[in-house]
Amino acid sequence: MLVKWMRCGVVDQAGFDRGQRRWAVLRQQAGFRGQGGGWSRAQPGVAHLFAFWDDRSTYDGFMAAGHDGIAQALHGTYELLAVRLFEHRLDVKVGFEPHFTDADLLRVALCKVRPGRVEHFTQMQERVWNPAMAGSPGMLRGSFGQGEDDSFLVLSMWDTATEHGKYREGAVSRLSERAELDSDVLSVTGDVVDVVQDWTV
Repeated sequence: MLVKWMRCGVVDQAGFDRGQRRWAVLRQQAGFRGQGGGWSRAQPGVAHLFAFWDDRSTYDGFMAAGHDGIAQALHGTYELLAVRLFEHRLDVKVGFEPHFTDADLLRVALCKVRPGRVEHFTQMQERVWNPAMAGSPGMLRGSFGQGEDDSFLVLSMWDTATEHGKYREGAVSRLSERAELDSDVLSVTGDVVDVVQDWTV
C-alpha cells in the first residue's frame, strides 16, 4: 500500500475547506483506499492530508489522468505544498485500514534514520513502539511507512486528544530509551492534527 502525505500552508482556509470536499470523487478511482486529514494544532494555517492507494501504479495512473481537474478547486488557497510518498511496511495496530471517521486526532512523525540503522529502527518499531501504542486506550490504528533517503512515516489515529496526551506523558521518554531512538535517528519531526471529518473520503 502506498501512503501519500501532503502538508499545505493555507492562505484561504474557507476556500481550502470547500476544495477538500471535492475529493469525494476519489471513491470512484480504481486502487484508491481512503483519505483524511485536518488542521495542525501547533502551526496555524497548516493542513495535513493522508491518502492511501493500493500501489504506486494505481496512484501514478490517477496523477496522470484525474488529479489536476480535481485539484483546480484548490487553486489560490495555499502557497506551500510538500508531498512525500511512503510504502506501508507495518501496521501499528493489527488490521490497519485507512479509515478516519472515528478519529478525532492524528499524530504524524517523520523520522530520518542514520545510515546502517534502518534494520534496527524497523525492528524497534515492531517490537517496542507498535505494541505500546496498540495497547494504549484511545489509540485506534496506525501505519508505519518507508520513504526515500531512509525516511520513515509513523501515523497514528486517536479517538481523543486526551488519550493521546496520556500516552505521551506516560510512555514516550521511556520507550525512546528502550528502543535506542537517539542511536537510530538523525531527526524526528512531526505534528498533531485535529481531524476535519468533512475532508474524509
